[in-house]
Amino acid sequence: MSPSQLQHELRKKRPFDSAEEEANLNIVRTSDQFQNRFGRLFREYGLTSSQYNVLRILRGEGRPMPCAEITERMLQVVPAMTGLLDRLEKQELIVRRRSTDDRRVIFVEPTRKALELLATMDEPVLKLNERLLGHLTKSELRELSRLLEKARKNTELDE
Repeated sequence: MSPSQLQHELRKKRPFDSAEEEANLNIVRTSDQFQNRFGRLFREYGLTSSQYNVLRILRGEGRPMPCAEITERMLQVVPAMTGLLDRLEKQELIVRRRSTDDRRVIFVEPTRKALELLATMDEPVLKLNERLLGHLTKSELRELSRLLEKARKNTELDE
């Protein structure tokens, strides 16, 4: 049996121990490469991936959101959401307001500056998505999403 593309990329001499191992390592390698490309793009605009994700969530919701709800909707787990929000606030990209009903709840909303920044980033982000995955057909993209969602189902059982 000839070596897989991943086996070749990793210069792995022996075959993978299982198809599951190979698939998982393919996910990790692809994710790392994509994250690196998006990380470079976001840095051009003075943001990290997590900061961009917060701003994207806020813009999409279109209303001030509690910190806890933002945390739940993040693509990746952020252990220090307060620090992340501190940095966004220092960049004047968000404002935080304490709830008048429950002082424990803090609402976050994007500033005009943040919305303008996101608007300038929309086209480059779209182009990078197309560059990374545009060689796949719409059918392949739907199947890829379906399979990744199916793979994630087992991880949700552990939580």
